[in-house]
Amino acid sequence: MEKERHVTKRIKQRDGSNAVVLRIPAGIITPESLRKIADVAEKYNSIIKLTGAQRIAIVGIKDEDLDAFWEEVGLEPAAANGLCVRSVKVCPGKTFCKIGLQDTLELGLELEKRYNGLVLPSKFKIGVCGCPNSCTEPIVKDLGFMGTKDGFTCFVGGSAGRKPRFAEVLAEGLSAEQCLEIAERVISVYREKAKKGQRLGDFIESIGSVDEFRKLVL
Repeated sequence: MEKERHVTKRIKQRDGSNAVVLRIPAGIITPESLRKIADVAEKYNSIIKLTGAQRIAIVGIKDEDLDAFWEEVGLEPAAANGLCVRSVKVCPGKTFCKIGLQDTLELGLELEKRYNGLVLPSKFKIGVCGCPNSCTEPIVKDLGFMGTKDGFTCFVGGSAGRKPRFAEVLAEGLSAEQCLEIAERVISVYREKAKKGQRLGDFIESIGSVDEFRKLVL
């Protein structure tokens, strides 16, 4: 798959300043990086905001300070907007959570590495959770993986926002490797066949049902 990527260097604010969003895979960051972020944000008189996509936004950076900010903070920009894979939201899974049933971090980090910012027909969000408590909301993500005692369940076609849609089950009892294989097929089919601006759920509806979509990807 061709890896055309989108990144968001800045988001213009009402007062003319800029917000920047830092790429933080799986929401995991070192204390050293947190200290650096705080120091740089303070230097440029900005505020720090935690986002719903497990990232950090720095708000209030002036135009003339943008280049210096990115050089000093030492982290990559996230894909915070645009028609692309915007986020891969990952819970701690059984590595850290006592009720986790599957290892989410390895799977989530690999998905983020493969697809972060990948240009697609519309915005695309991925969620990976380790149990049916669904802390990362896979049922309202374009592509979701939920851990169960029998492996992962794959959901497709979910969305929140102005046009909410519950995702539907595509496959069950998956290993982490099978999740990666399905993710590749789902994203490839969606990228090839969906219209510009069409979310995955809308595309599934346009071809009839999740059963028809399943025939294309499994």
